[in-house]
Amino acid sequence: MAADPALKPPTAPQKEHTDLWHGEKVSDPWFWLREKSNPEVVAYLNAENAYTQAMTADLQPFSEALYKEMLGRIKQTDLSVPVRRGAFYYYSRTEEGKQYSIQCRRKAGKDGVYDGKAAEEVLLDQNELAKGLKFLGLGPLVVSDDDRTLLYSTDTTGFRQYQLFTKDLATGRASGPLAERVTSYTWASDGRHVFFTTEDSGTKRSNQLLRLDLTGRAPELVFEEKDELYRVFVGRTKDHKYLLMESQSTDTWETRYLAASKPTAAFKVLLPREKGHKYDVEHRGGTFYIRTNKGAKNFRLVTAPAATPDPKHWKVLIPHRADVLLEGIEPFRDFLVVAEKSQGLERFRIRDLKTGTWRKVAFPESVYAASPGGTPEYTSKTFRFVYQSMVTPQSIYDCDMATGKQTLLKETEVLGGYDRSQYATERLWATARDGAKVPLSVVYKKGVKRDGSAPLFLYAYGSYGFGMSAGFSIPRLSLLDRGMVYVIAHIRGGNEMGEGWHDDGMLMKKMNTFTDFIDSADFLVKEKWTSKDRLVIEGGSAGGLLMGAVTNLRPDLFKAVHSAVPFVDVMNTMMDASLPLTVGEYLEWGNPNEKAAFDYMRAYSPYDNLAKKAYPAILVTTSFNDSQVMYWEPAKYVAKLRTLKTDDNPLLLKIKMDPAGHGGASGRYDALKDKAFETAWMLKQVGITK
Repeated sequence: MAADPALKPPTAPQKEHTDLWHGEKVSDPWFWLREKSNPEVVAYLNAENAYTQAMTADLQPFSEALYKEMLGRIKQTDLSVPVRRGAFYYYSRTEEGKQYSIQCRRKAGKDGVYDGKAAEEVLLDQNELAKGLKFLGLGPLVVSDDDRTLLYSTDTTGFRQYQLFTKDLATGRASGPLAERVTSYTWASDGRHVFFTTEDSGTKRSNQLLRLDLTGRAPELVFEEKDELYRVFVGRTKDHKYLLMESQSTDTWETRYLAASKPTAAFKVLLPREKGHKYDVEHRGGTFYIRTNKGAKNFRLVTAPAATPDPKHWKVLIPHRADVLLEGIEPFRDFLVVAEKSQGLERFRIRDLKTGTWRKVAFPESVYAASPGGTPEYTSKTFRFVYQSMVTPQSIYDCDMATGKQTLLKETEVLGGYDRSQYATERLWATARDGAKVPLSVVYKKGVKRDGSAPLFLYAYGSYGFGMSAGFSIPRLSLLDRGMVYVIAHIRGGNEMGEGWHDDGMLMKKMNTFTDFIDSADFLVKEKWTSKDRLVIEGGSAGGLLMGAVTNLRPDLFKAVHSAVPFVDVMNTMMDASLPLTVGEYLEWGNPNEKAAFDYMRAYSPYDNLAKKAYPAILVTTSFNDSQVMYWEPAKYVAKLRTLKTDDNPLLLKIKMDPAGHGGASGRYDALKDKAFETAWMLKQVGITK
């Protein structure tokens, strides 16, 4: 898809701007694009959108066909699996033609089971809330212990600035906003006091905990986190006995706790923060269950009396294992469920707390994704989990914790006659240049030739210790059915292979993330899964940084790139402490005020390493109101690259000027249309146009 010579791309004017970094004058003539309220900036972004629209006009029939194809596989009117919380079963449902879900509940039957004939109560209809709005993000729904009042939050801009509301579930009357810029919230057990955290208006760091008495008093500041490396969040233990306030930086965590029945008392520090010590807490029967990395890189689980939780009272329940990451725990009255990860795969084990015996939860496939599905009832005898693979649609199971018996409650229906036997998934291992083995999750339609002729879509993220799961995707079927192989590279920077996998892809080892991706791509070409002119890649946010870095390093290796909301202007962002993605990120990327870290980061920063050479076809997508990666990063990146690239391949910027967030559009149909466009563009780059 060569550029139409009759269509000229927009040119962003260059304006003099110089920074002094470590004694060096650094020029950035596109710095002015940060001026969000400047009409010239808006005009330039609109011009980029118009250029993209013109350059992809011939793509619209294919994009529309893909949208209809993807939508045709989705059951538009659907119902989630009801989950019990107290006297009610809660669920959500969707209706054909409506952008958003409807949150509902029904009273449990006399024997505690779900009664589909009980009267439905609509808690929130997001479609009604969204009337007249172009964007509506909805935060968690939290019901008071007496089942009478709902706490919820909404964002109408995409900038992730949530307002807090209550709703009387008897009268349907909503009140608020009670607070602005809310990041988390929970109830005390009295149904009268609400605890919530808020973020700083400039840096968006979640830094304050407040207590609100709903009888009419003003919110009271309970705690303020002064250290800019930390963010605070509030919640409750599984048994609802305690309120927990967590202060977390990348490498150090601290928890304060308060009896939920004593909301006006003071929080206590469970274990004082200690550099490098990460721990979190649950409670059961007067005992704190503490997941800690003290002397245990991949975490271990210890218990301690709630009255004396200090280390001298610890008892080891699960010891540290070098090859198993202890990701989390879920305590019940009679059982304990632990979520673990090993060799890039999630797994669960269940401990019978009466007998002390362990039971593994078995899964049928060798490559899959599994996650806790939410079991709010502390006294539950079953544990709900979500299972899927790259060929198995998302499935909801209840596991009897005493017997291990699994009951399938629902498998996501794929309309149009999906036959999973026509597809295959497998795990490959690419060897990185330093010898590390990088897991790759692969899915394809059977019959694909292994002669290098198949197009291949390679995706990765590789940051913050967030592991990528080998899950199912309905839109992905449109790629597979056209002969494209789809691969997730579980590169360093995530946690697929344990905490060390994250450590080896951050700070002064961040280059491993990029070289792992390149080595994975080279492996797939060498093994004839694809060839360089058939290989397309995608990543978003920190994964967009990945896209920019690998495209600078090996532009010859990739045919096309989709870089979504990309963190590409690393140095300008990390040198500006007033921005959301800065001070708290020093522990992930490095502090560029330190010369060694500055030099290292500058060596891979995509914007700073653009050069005069040929690049693959590139599509950059973002939102004007993105709060995580500011719009100007991708805008500056495109503007600069236009002055340097020596090829005729398309370079397109598609920016949502209407309210939209880091995740794009909020409505499900709008989001699917965006996915269809991006899919059509990527497919066209490898010659697939229908």
